[in-house]
Amino acid sequence: MQTNDCYYLGYISKTIGFEGSLLAFFEVSDPSLYESHSCSHRWQTGSFFVDEINVRKKDKEVVLDIEDIQTPEQARFLCNRKIFVHQKHLKHNIRQTGFQQESLVGFSVYDQNNNHLGIINEILEYPGNPVFSIKKGKQEVLLPVAEEFIKAVDSEKKEIIIAPPDGLLDLYI
Repeated sequence: MQTNDCYYLGYISKTIGFEGSLLAFFEVSDPSLYESHSCSHRWQTGSFFVDEINVRKKDKEVVLDIEDIQTPEQARFLCNRKIFVHQKHLKHNIRQTGFQQESLVGFSVYDQNNNHLGIINEILEYPGNPVFSIKKGKQEVLLPVAEEFIKAVDSEKKEIIIAPPDGLLDLYI
């Protein structure tokens, strides 16, 4: 598995409990979206597969149970490592599954007339209203992350087609 085929979720902090569980922090807007995903932690010597993901009530804390790890001693060497999920495990249809917006970073953005608007540089987290930061050269366009503006997502081509509200793009010209 190559990391450029993967999406960064977060990092493992420490062991927890007596059965080899790990405490992790997911650096995504909604960690609960990943509870049902199989994901893998990849680092220099291979991959480790997650058996179970439990999101805690505390902000972005996640308890991971890793395949074939049953003791804190076995789990300890995974601490301070990054966690990735392969793109093939992400849900790809935003309208049907609530697409994980963070996985759109790096996608090229086009309007309905096939005009290239730029590349999604990051997702800005504002309470209740995440925003795409779309960069083209030195120009930055901010667009609310809302299903009604996203018309198509092509994960193979890493492209997204949007229909922004009337007048929004005029603010940036």
